[in-house]
Amino acid sequence: MPTKVRKIHTNEESALKTCLIGTYPPRECGIGTFTYDLRHSLNDIHSSVIAITNENTKYQYPEEIVFEIRQHSIDDYRLATEYLNSSGVDLICLQHEFGIFGGPDGSYINALLTNLRMPVVTTLHSVLTQPSAGIRENLIRVAELSDHLVVLNSRAIPILSEVYGINEQKISLIHHGVPDVAFIDPNFFKDKFCVEGRLVLLTFGLLNPNKGIEVMIEALPEITRKHPEVVYVVLGATHPEVRRANGEEYRESLKQRVRDLKLEDHVIFQDRYVSFTELCEFIGASDIYVTPYHSKEQIVSGTLAYAVGMGRAVISTPYLYAEELLSNGRGELIAFGDAEGLAGTVIKLIEGEAARHRMRKRAYEYGRQMTWAEVGKRYSEIFEIVATVSAPKFFDPPELSEVWSELAEFRLDHLISLTDDTGIIQHAIFGIPDRRSGYSADDVGRALVAAVKHYRRFRDAKAWSLVPKYLSFLQQAQLPDGCFHNFMNYQRQFTDEVGSEDTQGRVLWGLGTVVADGKDQSARALARDLFEKALRKLKLNYPRALAYAVCGQYEFLRRYDGAAQVRRKMEHFAGRLARIYEQSTSKDWHWFGDDLTYANAKMPEAMLLAAEVTGDERFLRIGLESLEFLLAQTYRDGMFDFPGNQGWQHRHGKRAIFGQQPIEAGYTAEALMTASRITHDDRYERLARVAVEWLLGRNRLGASLYDVNSGACADGLDPRGPSLNQGAESVICCLLGLLSLSSMEESELDLSPRFVTVPNAKASSRQTPAANTLHFSPQSNGEKYVDEEPGNGIVSSLRGKSDPDRKSVALPS
Repeated sequence: MPTKVRKIHTNEESALKTCLIGTYPPRECGIGTFTYDLRHSLNDIHSSVIAITNENTKYQYPEEIVFEIRQHSIDDYRLATEYLNSSGVDLICLQHEFGIFGGPDGSYINALLTNLRMPVVTTLHSVLTQPSAGIRENLIRVAELSDHLVVLNSRAIPILSEVYGINEQKISLIHHGVPDVAFIDPNFFKDKFCVEGRLVLLTFGLLNPNKGIEVMIEALPEITRKHPEVVYVVLGATHPEVRRANGEEYRESLKQRVRDLKLEDHVIFQDRYVSFTELCEFIGASDIYVTPYHSKEQIVSGTLAYAVGMGRAVISTPYLYAEELLSNGRGELIAFGDAEGLAGTVIKLIEGEAARHRMRKRAYEYGRQMTWAEVGKRYSEIFEIVATVSAPKFFDPPELSEVWSELAEFRLDHLISLTDDTGIIQHAIFGIPDRRSGYSADDVGRALVAAVKHYRRFRDAKAWSLVPKYLSFLQQAQLPDGCFHNFMNYQRQFTDEVGSEDTQGRVLWGLGTVVADGKDQSARALARDLFEKALRKLKLNYPRALAYAVCGQYEFLRRYDGAAQVRRKMEHFAGRLARIYEQSTSKDWHWFGDDLTYANAKMPEAMLLAAEVTGDERFLRIGLESLEFLLAQTYRDGMFDFPGNQGWQHRHGKRAIFGQQPIEAGYTAEALMTASRITHDDRYERLARVAVEWLLGRNRLGASLYDVNSGACADGLDPRGPSLNQGAESVICCLLGLLSLSSMEESELDLSPRFVTVPNAKASSRQTPAANTLHFSPQSNGEKYVDEEPGNGIVSSLRGKSDPDRKSVALPS
């Protein structure tokens, strides 16, 4: 039967973009093989590689190699940093082994790590118990510049703590990966290598004098006298660095000793670098695997890991990795350089067939946790956690008083750059409009709100010049039944049959705002015509769509308070939204469904606006209660920390942290200003300011998303900082948040709404269940804080840039 080598890459696709740094095939290097296997155990789509290469050899690397670093060129390391910082990579996974990096004791790698802007997880392949001063200093520096460390042997953890002073909470154990193959009889593959009927001993790996192969050769005469069927296979090319320095001196010395002992019929040298499949077949054909290494310090051995994981009987010298891996009956240990002891142990295992098979089974069972699929899963878990809780190196919390002083007027440059004669382009790549994304009524509806409110506040003709373009788009988008298309491509062709419920609600909000505050009669008349036609047969079921529609109806009624049909429809939609809330709410969950996802604050705001129009105390109670619940979930440590789009927040689940979006800050500020106006509680106004300051840098990374010079806004707050993209939704929602604060400075308009006074509003705000859980901090700058996420056992201390320990990330063991 064929070897059952299962695919390594079995993990679910992740959006996290990871770059591995290490040597890589076809360069012949054990670290390179590890990097290759780790990369394939992760997600192939998002994982790229930077290869450490030597300067004397040109390799034909595969397509996943995105950058090459010449081992001894310090400039290459620095350029790699620059390349990575602008690459969109979310996390670096470094394979650290002193010998593969240039500089004294491999110090050049620190030139790369020092200025990286994304988190780093470093796998330590060598941890010495008695390092030289240079090695110790460089490893400590690597640890300081890494967010988390991975070791392949639990014995490395106390060594790192005691010898190098590294906090054990910063270290995780992940086993060296092994192939996931079937547990097979060694005789199955022997005929392929012309050793059928023989009992096969095997050592494999790149040859160097530390392998101790001469000890096994010295033990063979005694073994073969009792068991002439034994053959010893030495598999692997000479290590390239050894060959470069000393040629084949070591291999030739081994061959000469074989001739001296007349063992030519019992030793086979396979001087080559074999493929993964062939390697598995060689290991599968072996009865006993031998690693007679000389160095006690060896903290990991990929060859030993493979032998154990594939269920071989193993004999080894007691180096650090072998002591751990072969404990509990998974192998036999013999003294360093003890050929006689090695011979006796081999004979014992040959003659004790039952014991040998028990050893094989114990090894194979232990190896199930070491398969590359399991290893990849564990690395992925660590990557996600580290990317979530690590603060980028390059953000200093801004002085918000200085930022506010520059916000006398909210610039429309970016909004205007996204708007052409057709509408507003949906996305911007690196701030440049992406015409391929086309247009959406979703964005046009909200852009109408922003443009009209900006004109109302600043009387800026540039703001009003956008309104006719947006209205024209919606006029074309409206279908005969009153509903609206959503998506239009750049060729001005609608690409959908009809927009979603959210689309209909957002468009109503925009049109209602024009009806309320339009500059001229023609714009108000067109907006009213489109609005009333849309509302006539509109049926909505989803909470956010209902909320948008209520906001639009509120705006319409600000101009035409006597519009009975609009009022009735508003009461109907608000009633539906209230029922959704009442069906979902529980003792600990006061929300409109089971999830906090996007545009959350729009629903409490809609209930408050409906209460203002109708005087319904039920709407008021739900609006305030749900708003306080939302604040309790998102306001912490003196700042807002919204659920991210990389998982959101579920009723019974953990809250995703990153992928936080400006829509939440803008809508939260609007809802809080509405609550402040209705309840006359200035606490809400102060919190609205904090919500807007999330955009200005009062967030968990201390990073500003808003550009005061252009009016652009990053699309989100990601693990490595603000997104480099600046699309329509982001700039619109950022403007809405800023404008909501400025509205308190406006003089009352002549056209004031004739809505009822909401009874006991201020008292109601004080009686909601979550109200006492919020304590507003008047600080207007990003603070140092500790954020503890329930359920994942992680406490991340995100400190200021001057704190040398700011990057330490503790993970569950």
